[in-house]
Order: sequence, then structure tokens, then C-alpha cells
Amino acid sequence: MHHSTSRRSFLQAVGVGAAALGLNGSARSADQPIQGFEETSTDPSASQGWKPVSDRKIRVGIVGYGVCRFGAAFGFQDHPNVEVAAVSDLFPDRCAALAKVCRCEKTYPSLEELVKDDSIEAVFAATDAPSHARHCVEILKHGKHAASAVPATFGSIEEGDKLFEAVKTTGLKYMMFETSYFHADCYAMRQIYSAGGFGKLVYSEGEYYHYVKDPIASYKDWRVGSPPQWYPTHSNAYYMGVTGGSFTEVCCMGMPSLTPWLQAENNRYKNPFGTEIATFRTSEGGMSRMAVSWDTPGYSGEMGRVRGQKGSYYGQYQGLEKKLPATNRPALPPGVNAGGHGGSHGHLMNEFVTAILEDRKPLVDIAQALNMTVSGIVAHESALKDGELMKIPQYKV
Repeated sequence: MHHSTSRRSFLQAVGVGAAALGLNGSARSADQPIQGFEETSTDPSASQGWKPVSDRKIRVGIVGYGVCRFGAAFGFQDHPNVEVAAVSDLFPDRCAALAKVCRCEKTYPSLEELVKDDSIEAVFAATDAPSHARHCVEILKHGKHAASAVPATFGSIEEGDKLFEAVKTTGLKYMMFETSYFHADCYAMRQIYSAGGFGKLVYSEGEYYHYVKDPIASYKDWRVGSPPQWYPTHSNAYYMGVTGGSFTEVCCMGMPSLTPWLQAENNRYKNPFGTEIATFRTSEGGMSRMAVSWDTPGYSGEMGRVRGQKGSYYGQYQGLEKKLPATNRPALPPGVNAGGHGGSHGHLMNEFVTAILEDRKPLVDIAQALNMTVSGIVAHESALKDGELMKIPQYKV
């Protein structure tokens, strides 16, 4: 594994989810919907054809129930092969609420205490983004499979390297729950790519537009002014989640924001940009344009398009191949809802659980997770240097 010459590490505080309402003045109404968390209607036939791969139950611990309530959002508590054995949140009221929704009686005051429970086999860390890498290292160190919300590491390549070494040393499963992988379009693109329907990708685009008039409440205000390309996986998945490849170098440009709380003098990161647009060279030799923006009102969400040597996908496939595989997403276990972020939540959780049961590599493994995340960290460095072309570390397993 190659290492970047530029290192940043922030926010070493222990924490989970988002801060209590009113914390540090950045809170918003808990009833106000957060983009991506709109519940997607589950097809009544979504479990048709689902077959269990095992009759055993995995004992899972869940940590984090902040403003996004991510700890319960993926439906571990509803999977027929899962028992939620324990939950945790630093805030006692949130811990109790998470336990209730997960139908779990055992609680712990922190992740560090939960991972000492020898009866737990795997832990999902729905904690604050700056703690993801450190928390997953702690989970793995205690002999448990680890999964986390995005990104795998937040602004720190060193912490990403430590996570990579922990996965490699322990041999345990790690998965990042990147929602774009199971968006209907990205899933279809992956199936078509795997069948040769695109050939090599010449060009791909990914966009993550999340206009935020007021900052979303977050533990110790970690969201306030964060560099857009430190949260790059929703867009970068529209190349890596299609091909399994990586980005090798980047030129990124940033644009300052008109929003006061996104300006450099008002955030801990000294980040001047509300929007960052990165142009990447891909491991196939093609090009990708990946955009992340916090301050452009209008159409929002995560979306992407691809063009290959043999075909393209702009809402549908057009190309030379006439025989293509089925592109419907796989069946969900009975009782598991598709969930938010385009109906991806249930599929991500089921993929992690099934990978453990089948003793195989999860779809969004450590290499995919870090290649998606670290490329954004380097992109932000490029933007700070007015678009300087920079090499990107590569992770392989």
C-alpha cells in the first residue's frame, strides 16, 4: 500500500451520532426531514425468491442513535439471521430509544464498553464520522466483525491506514455501508459492467448535492463547514461501485460558499469551500468527474452516469450488447424493509450479514471503502492547491 505525503487528522473525541438538540447552537428540529432518509416503499414482492444461507443467528451490537437515527435505520433488528444483542449511545436517552426500537434489553454506555462483550460477533458503528476509523479499529481489536456508516475515515489518511492494517491483521470482515452501491441505477450499472456491457469505462460522473441552509446537528459540530470531498463516497461509488476499480490521480477545484457557516473563518477545518468538483484518472485509464456540494439549492441527491467503450447508462442502458443480465436488486429477507437512501439500507445490511454467514468478502470491503474515501481526502488537498494534480494512495486486498 502506498502512502500519501499529505496527512490530516481531526476530532479524536469519542462520540456517537449527532449531538443533542441545542448542542453548540447548530441543532435543527428533529421532525425536519434529512435528505436521503425518506423511507422508500418496499415492494410487497421484495422477499420473493429469498433463500436463507444459514439457520444461525449472528449476535450484533449497534452503536449510535443520533439525529439521523442511523443505528436502527438499516434494519438489523428485522433480519431473520440477526439478534441485536446490545446497543450503545453516549446519551442515555438515545441509548434507551435505540434499545427499544431494536427490541434489545442489554445496553452499554459507550462503544468501548460494548466491544468487551464476548457474546457479540459483529458491531455496526453508526457513530460520528470523525470516529468511524478509530471505532472500527477498536471493534476489530476485540475480535468482532465491523461495519460503519460512511466515510471509512474522515480527513485522515493515517487513520485509514490503521484501519486497513487492523482488517488485514485480524482477518475479520469490514464493510462500509455506502448507500449508492444499492441504488437501483448503480446496482444495474454494476451488473451490466460485470457482464461486459460497457467494456472499459471511458467516462463516469457522480454527484452528491446536499443543500443545507442550516447545519444538521452533529456530535461536537463535526458537520459544520466540513470539506465536501471528505464525504465523497455517495458520488465516487458511481465509478468504484460499478467497476470495483479506483482513482489514481486527481485535479480538484473548489468554490467558496456564500453561506456564513460554510466559510473558512467559521469552521474548525478552515475549509473555504462549499462545493468541490474533482476530475479523476481511473484505474482503467478513463476519466471521472465527481461533485460534492453543500450550498447549491435545487435538485439534490446522489446520482451518476457512465459511458463505456461498448455502451452507456443515462437512466437506461444503450449500447452494443443485446443480451444483458437481470438488473433488479436481490430479494430482501422477509420483514426487512428497503429503507432510505433510494431503498439501499436493507440491502446493505443484508449483504454484511450474508458475507459473515458465508465467510466471504463483503461487497464494500476495506479496499473499496478506503479507495472511495481517501481519493476524496486527496481531492480536497488538490482544491486547496488550486487544482494541483495529485497522486492517490491505492489499497488492495
